[in-house]
Amino acid sequence: MSTTLAGFPQRYLRTPEAARFVGLSIRTLEKHRIYGTGPRYSKLGGRVVYRVEDLQEWVDAAAKASTSDPGKAVVLPARRHSAAELEQARHPRR
Repeated sequence: MSTTLAGFPQRYLRTPEAARFVGLSIRTLEKHRIYGTGPRYSKLGGRVVYRVEDLQEWVDAAAKASTSDPGKAVVLPARRHSAAELEQARHPRR
């Protein structure tokens, strides 16, 4: 966690703010939520919120040093995937 946030309450972002944070369209982030391929989120009443840490973790999981780097995890496209594909993306083998 960033030291600039230390001592402050947990920061939650609504979908439009979260989409801007990760550089995606609102609709793409919504699709990731629907298909289970996106970052963790919470539902408070009828509102969807994302923790900044969860968004950053999701982006960091896709970080790569080169085109041949497998990375820590696979971030799947925002579409339907089989249960096996989702499981493999969440828990890649090294």
